[in-house]
Parts: sequence; C-alpha cells; structure tokens
Amino acid sequence: MSKDTFYRDTFVLTLSNLAMGVLRFMFSIILSRQLGPEGVGLYGLIMPIYDLFCCLVCGGIIAAISRETSAYLGTSRFEDLHKTVNASLVFIVLWSIFIAGIMFILSPIICNYIIKDPRAIRSLWIASPAIVFIAISCVYKGYFYGVSQVITPSVIDILEKAVRMVILVGVIYYLSLKTIENTVAATYLSFTIGEIISFVFLYIFYKRSIKKIPYTNSVRTDNSFQLLFNILIIAVPLAINGFLTTALQSVSTLLVPIRLVAAGFDHIGALEIIGKFNGMALAIVYFPLVIVVSLSTVIIPDISKKISQKDFSNINSRVNEVIKICFMLGVSTVIICYVCPNLLGEVFFDRSDLGSFIKIASLAAPFMYCHYCTYSILNGIGKQKVILLSSIATALIELVLIFILIGIPSINIYGYGISLIVTSIIGLLINLYYIGQVIELSFPIWEILILVLLTVLVYLVTTIISSIIPNTFIIPKIITIIVVAFSLFFVSSFLIRKSS
Repeated sequence: MSKDTFYRDTFVLTLSNLAMGVLRFMFSIILSRQLGPEGVGLYGLIMPIYDLFCCLVCGGIIAAISRETSAYLGTSRFEDLHKTVNASLVFIVLWSIFIAGIMFILSPIICNYIIKDPRAIRSLWIASPAIVFIAISCVYKGYFYGVSQVITPSVIDILEKAVRMVILVGVIYYLSLKTIENTVAATYLSFTIGEIISFVFLYIFYKRSIKKIPYTNSVRTDNSFQLLFNILIIAVPLAINGFLTTALQSVSTLLVPIRLVAAGFDHIGALEIIGKFNGMALAIVYFPLVIVVSLSTVIIPDISKKISQKDFSNINSRVNEVIKICFMLGVSTVIICYVCPNLLGEVFFDRSDLGSFIKIASLAAPFMYCHYCTYSILNGIGKQKVILLSSIATALIELVLIFILIGIPSINIYGYGISLIVTSIIGLLINLYYIGQVIELSFPIWEILILVLLTVLVYLVTTIISSIIPNTFIIPKIITIIVVAFSLFFVSSFLIRKSS
C-alpha cells in the first residue's frame, strides 16, 4: 500500500467515522434527554457487561483478519484468502452462539449481584442476540479492511447508527415508555436491530466483492485449520487482552457508584453524576477520537503489507507521522474544551453544570489519542504480548486510582478524570518503549518547538475570540473557536508529513 493510498483510505474512513461520530454524539444527546442523568448512568453500567461478552466473542478478529488478508493479497495467495474468511466464519458463528446463550442465562445473576440493579435484566436479554451478528460482521469488516475496500463497511456503519437512532426515538414515543427500565431496554433493542441490519448489508456486499478475487495461489495453499490457527494466534492474545482489560474496566465502572456513595452521594445522585461525566462530558472529549480510530484501523494492514514487502523505511516514517498527528489532534481538543467548556455543555446537552467535567476530561486527550494508536502499531509489528501486558497494567492502575480518588469527598467524580490522565500517560510511555525497540522514533527539537509555538498562538487566538464574541451568538462563537482550534491540527499534520 503506497503512502498516498494510506492517507486516502484514512480520509475515507475518517469521513465515515465522523458521520458515525456525529450520529453517535446525537445518540448520546437523545439518550441524555430521553433517559435523564439517572437513566444514562444505568445505561453506562450495563454497557461494560455487554462489551465484556463482545470481547469474548470477537476480540481481535477484525485486526487479525485484516492483517492476514492484506498479506495474502499482497503476495497473491488468493485461495488462502478465501479459505481464511470461510474458516473464520464457521468458527465465529459457533462460538458466538455459545457465548450469547451464556449471557442470556446469566443476565439475572449479573444484574442482581454485579450491576446490583434488577432494572438492567431486560436490557441484557435483549442485547444477547446482537452478539452473534456483531461477531459475524467483524469477520466481514476485517476482510474489507484487509483488501482496502474501506468504503463498504464505513457506509454500512453509518446506516446502522442512523437506523439505531430512529428506532430508539420511534420505540420510546410509539410505546410511550416512561420508566427508566423500559427506555434503557429500548436503547439496547435499537442496538440489536441495528446490528442485524448491518450484518445483512455486509453479507450482501461481501458476496459481491469476494467473487472478484480469483481462487488461485502463488504458492502451495495451507489447509483451513492452519489458516484458522494463523488467525487465532493473532486474535486470541488480542481477545484475552480485550477481555481482561474490559473486565478490569467493567470493575472500575461498577466501582465508581460504590465509591461515590462512600464519598457522600446517594445511589441516584451517584448515577446522575456518572451520567454527566461519562455520558456527556466524555462524549465531547471522545468525539475527535474518530480520526484516531481511522488511522489505527488503516495502519494495521498497511504495516503488515509493508513488512511482507520489507519496506522498513516507510514503516518508520509512517509510525512517526501517526503518533505525532494523534497527539496534535488531542492538543486541539484541549484548547476547545478549555476555552469554552460551559458553552459546549449548554449547546449539546442543554446543561450549564458540565464545564468542570469537560475541562478535566480533556486534559487526557493528547495522551489518550496517542495511547490508542500505539496499540494498533504494536499489533501491526506483531507485539500482541506487549499489548496484553500494557493493557492489563494500565487497567489495574486505573482501578486502584478510581478506588482511592473517587472515595475522597473533595475529589469524587474528578478522580475518574485524573485516573484517565495518569493511565493514558503511563500506557503511552510503555507502548512507545516497545515500539522504539523495533522502529526508530524521531522527535526533533526544532519540530517540537514549532508545534509548541503554533499551539500557544492558536490558544491565544481562540481565547481572544471567546472574549470578543458575546454568548448571545453562542453557535457562531463555538463554530469559530472549533474551526480555529482544529486549524492547529491540520497545519501541524501538514508540517509533520512534510518533515517525514
């Protein structure tokens, strides 16, 4: 894959992810208004359990299949590509049905003894079938990313998010749902229907695409069991990593309301403040992450293909570019969140009490964005064990920090933001250390100085804009600040690519 193709695919995927990000952001706004802070808090407690079962079923599948199919395509091993996808599908269908059944059966126990809120049982029951369709869809998405057909899964993902949002609003209004239990269950119903629709379209387009790839091999083909083993040897460490870290993060998430109660909140008050911080403030900070996700998705097959072609020089420059670009995206996010935090809360969530939450959460952005992309780089260079150890280490640190900090009355939910900052920095440093053993990382002083000066300049300009434009023109004011702040990202990205 050439350099131009990499950024073209990233751009296409970013447009898709931006569209999905907008829909996801709108979805979080709808949730906040339909469910209220308490409902958003309950929704947020169920999601880690759902994610945990998803990790068990399909953790690492997309990355593994995209990496293997990309390598097979680059070396003309077309028959191996066909057999890899088919073997993966058979395995994933059987495995996902088994795990979905376990989730359905254990839902009452999970809700009564882990979530400790019986109102979540119906939501977990409804979400169980979605796991099967998510797993199969992951195989198809891995194929499309591996053969550089990123537009297909991107458009389908946009469709799925839009359908999910329409279904949620329609069900709540049509059935006149009033209780938190029913509205949260409707949210997970929209998830399940959306995943079924996504699977149907992925299957149709996969069948059309796979016909264009010949059933021939440049070398002697491997048997299906060996090809499946090649997938699993990549996917299993990633799945274990995903499962363990998600399990630890689930414990952290479920620990938050307990520690908030210890800090002096009642249960409903704890759910409300969790809804404000996790469901609203973090939604704003996570929004630009769609660009990082695009880079991270495309870089895995890109590195894999370049390794198969022994193009190590371009691997070094590509990795350095991506790390720096992700960091500067985070810096732009910090500027926006620090210049107008209260306005962001008012415009998107119609709340005036989110400013302090948005500010502290945004401080993690530069390190969090970089940290996220380094996992894909490690995956691309075959460091799955490092990913596992790094993820577990950061998750354990987060768990300890949440337990200690959130229980302090004067810190409470801000401890979540502090833990996010600390774990992002530690995880990033660990990952960079191991990446540096394989790839020559380059951070020239002159480049750092230019980026610092640009950052200071943009921050001053946005601050002046914020003081000049009155709050009566709130929408134009926010748009202007966002455009100016993200000009830092685009200019710095241009300079970083030129210097490489």
